[in-house]
Amino acid sequence: MTADARPLAYTEVEIHSYLPSGWGIAPNSTGTWSADRSAWQIDVLDGAENTWTVAVDAADAAGSGRLSALKSAIDHLNRKALGRKSILSG
Repeated sequence: MTADARPLAYTEVEIHSYLPSGWGIAPNSTGTWSADRSAWQIDVLDGAENTWTVAVDAADAAGSGRLSALKSAIDHLNRKALGRKSILSG
């Protein structure tokens, strides 16, 4: 596969369907293929306007299916975000 190939891509509807409530796609952010990481990535915002990068590995998508890999990547990111200290708890 060449570096220009985009083996993985998602629509906004697919991304929104797996994002937690209150999360959204960052303004002016479009999904891009990173040949260096062999992953598709896009920036998203959580409910507190923190920016996070969703990265879906091509190997995960090939193994479990593209939508399952997207769901897994967003779930992992959500758990990571929940581990961050909140503004209220300091």
